[in-house]
Amino acid sequence: MVRLPLTPAEIERGQRLGALLRRARAGRSMLEVALAACVSPETLRKIESGRVATPAFPTIAAIADVLDLSLDAVWAEISQPERDVGPTASIPNTLERLAS
Repeated sequence: MVRLPLTPAEIERGQRLGALLRRARAGRSMLEVALAACVSPETLRKIESGRVATPAFPTIAAIADVLDLSLDAVWAEISQPERDVGPTASIPNTLERLAS
Protein backbone atom coordinates (compact mmCIF):
# COMPACT_ATOMS: atom_id res chain seq x y z
CA MET A 1 0.00 0.00 0.00
CA VAL A 2 1.32 3.40 -0.95
CA ARG A 3 0.71 6.17 1.55
CA LEU A 4 0.00 9.56 0.04
CA PRO A 5 1.93 12.57 1.35
CA LEU A 6 0.18 14.55 4.05
CA THR A 7 -1.46 17.80 3.11
CA PRO A 8 -0.40 21.02 4.84
CA ALA A 9 -3.76 21.00 6.67
CA GLU A 10 -3.12 17.49 8.01
CA ILE A 11 0.35 18.49 9.17
CA GLU A 12 -1.02 21.57 10.96
CA ARG A 13 -3.79 19.52 12.57
CA GLY A 14 -1.19 17.01 13.78
CA GLN A 15 0.85 19.83 15.31
CA ARG A 16 -2.24 21.20 17.06
CA LEU A 17 -3.04 17.72 18.37
CA GLY A 18 0.47 17.35 19.75
CA ALA A 19 0.34 20.73 21.45
CA LEU A 20 -3.07 19.92 22.93
CA LEU A 21 -1.87 16.63 24.36
CA ARG A 22 1.26 18.24 25.84
CA ARG A 23 -0.87 20.91 27.54
CA ALA A 24 -3.39 18.37 28.81
CA ARG A 25 -0.62 16.11 30.12
CA ALA A 26 0.59 19.07 32.22
CA GLY A 27 2.75 17.73 35.06
CA ARG A 28 2.30 14.05 34.25
CA SER A 29 5.26 12.31 32.67
CA MET A 30 5.12 11.11 29.11
CA LEU A 31 5.96 7.60 30.34
CA GLU A 32 3.09 7.59 32.86
CA VAL A 33 0.53 8.71 30.28
CA ALA A 34 1.81 6.37 27.56
CA LEU A 35 1.76 3.32 29.81
CA ALA A 36 -1.72 4.16 31.11
CA ALA A 37 -2.94 4.49 27.51
CA CYS A 38 -1.20 1.24 26.47
CA VAL A 39 0.89 3.00 23.82
CA SER A 40 4.63 3.22 23.67
CA PRO A 41 6.31 6.33 25.05
CA GLU A 42 7.92 6.72 21.61
CA THR A 43 4.49 6.81 19.96
CA LEU A 44 3.28 9.46 22.38
CA ARG A 45 6.47 11.47 21.87
CA LYS A 46 6.03 11.35 18.08
CA ILE A 47 2.39 12.43 18.33
CA GLU A 48 3.20 15.27 20.73
CA SER A 49 6.06 16.48 18.52
CA GLY A 50 3.89 16.38 15.39
CA ARG A 51 6.02 13.69 13.71
CA VAL A 52 2.95 11.45 13.53
CA ALA A 53 0.36 13.86 12.18
CA THR A 54 -2.37 11.28 11.59
CA PRO A 55 -2.29 8.76 14.45
CA ALA A 56 -4.78 5.92 14.53
CA PHE A 57 -8.13 6.68 16.11
CA PRO A 58 -7.82 4.02 18.85
CA THR A 59 -4.48 5.53 19.84
CA ILE A 60 -5.93 9.01 20.21
CA ALA A 61 -9.01 7.64 21.99
CA ALA A 62 -6.82 5.81 24.53
CA ILE A 63 -4.61 8.86 25.17
CA ALA A 64 -7.61 11.18 25.42
CA ASP A 65 -9.25 8.81 27.92
CA VAL A 66 -6.16 8.81 30.14
CA LEU A 67 -6.01 12.61 29.98
CA ASP A 68 -9.78 12.94 30.65
CA LEU A 69 -10.31 14.65 27.30
CA SER A 70 -13.55 14.36 25.39
CA LEU A 71 -13.00 13.23 21.79
CA ASP A 72 -15.49 15.88 20.68
CA ALA A 73 -13.44 18.54 22.44
CA VAL A 74 -10.19 17.19 20.96
CA TRP A 75 -11.65 17.32 17.46
CA ALA A 76 -13.07 20.81 17.97
CA GLU A 77 -9.70 22.04 19.22
CA ILE A 78 -7.52 20.52 16.51
CA SER A 79 -9.78 21.26 13.57
CA GLN A 80 -9.66 25.02 14.12
CA PRO A 81 -6.72 27.06 12.83
CA GLU A 82 -4.51 28.60 15.48
CA ARG A 83 -5.65 31.91 16.83
CA ASP A 84 -3.28 34.84 17.06
CA VAL A 85 -2.51 34.47 20.75
CA GLY A 86 0.63 33.90 22.73
CA PRO A 87 1.74 30.33 23.33
CA THR A 88 0.35 30.16 26.86
CA ALA A 89 -2.53 32.63 26.72
CA SER A 90 -5.18 30.06 25.81
CA ILE A 91 -4.03 27.13 27.96
CA PRO A 92 -6.37 27.67 30.94
CA ASN A 93 -9.38 28.28 28.70
CA THR A 94 -8.55 25.28 26.52
CA LEU A 95 -8.13 22.93 29.45
CA GLU A 96 -11.28 24.27 31.07
CA ARG A 97 -13.26 23.61 27.87
CA LEU A 98 -11.75 20.15 27.50
CA ALA A 99 -12.48 19.15 31.07
CA SER A 100 -16.19 19.87 30.72
